[in-house]
Amino acid sequence: MPDTTRPRFSVPTITSPGNERIRYVRSLYRTSVRKKEGLFVVEGVRLIEEALLAGARPELALVAPEQLERTPRGGDLLKRLAAFRCWPVTETVLRALSDTVTPQGAIALFPVPRLPSRPVTGPIVLVLDRVRDPGNAGTLLRSADASGVVHTVAFVDSVDAYAPKVVRAAMGSHFRLTIIEDARWSDLLPLLADRPRWLAVAHGGTSYDQVDWTKDCALILGGEAEGAGPEATAAASGRITIPMAGPVESLNAAMAGTILLFEAARVRRARAGGTT
Repeated sequence: MPDTTRPRFSVPTITSPGNERIRYVRSLYRTSVRKKEGLFVVEGVRLIEEALLAGARPELALVAPEQLERTPRGGDLLKRLAAFRCWPVTETVLRALSDTVTPQGAIALFPVPRLPSRPVTGPIVLVLDRVRDPGNAGTLLRSADASGVVHTVAFVDSVDAYAPKVVRAAMGSHFRLTIIEDARWSDLLPLLADRPRWLAVAHGGTSYDQVDWTKDCALILGGEAEGAGPEATAAASGRITIPMAGPVESLNAAMAGTILLFEAARVRRARAGGTT
């Protein structure tokens, strides 16, 4: 019997990887095209759910109906995406297009959020300076979101904030944080005003558990290979270190940033009368 619950599409199923819409979506895996078009690619059931939950509306969605319908969650997403500009594709086409090893049956294009004229800085402004690894950058966005103490993240001389690997690692945080792409220190300093600007360093800084995290501040994290750049070093008003008892030279950027952000969240909860 035919599936009467599946959404009816008014457009034919795309069966060729050479289709113009498939070529267009594929082009958005390049930074230059993303910046020109103001769109970025979101893959997978969970990430697209997170985007819709945050109120984002896709410009275009490509779905493999048979694949999505194998799970109740996928079937529900299929019905929700059908309300937008949505094209059915074969699983073969989706596999050819996907940037992941195991595509989940849906790819959507979302507009890069517009930056407010005056971003809400929040308790901690996170600045990623020369963070070039997409996995680290995405994980830091996810940790910033989860910590609850960050509203705004600035990318200075770092990986493209909307690169597919960054988006996947952030697990939906792009839709809940204000992200300043291609930030410059000359623009950031007025935004940060007189708040302390802590630069995370492997050695020689103030121990992270001796910092007054109840004061609004900026936390600057450099990349693992190069560290933060000279402008970030000049902009820092203090240095912060995570003491390590073992022989490890340093932690990776994502882990160090996560520790610092959750320490700040813990201190702020304690000050507010919550649990430590």
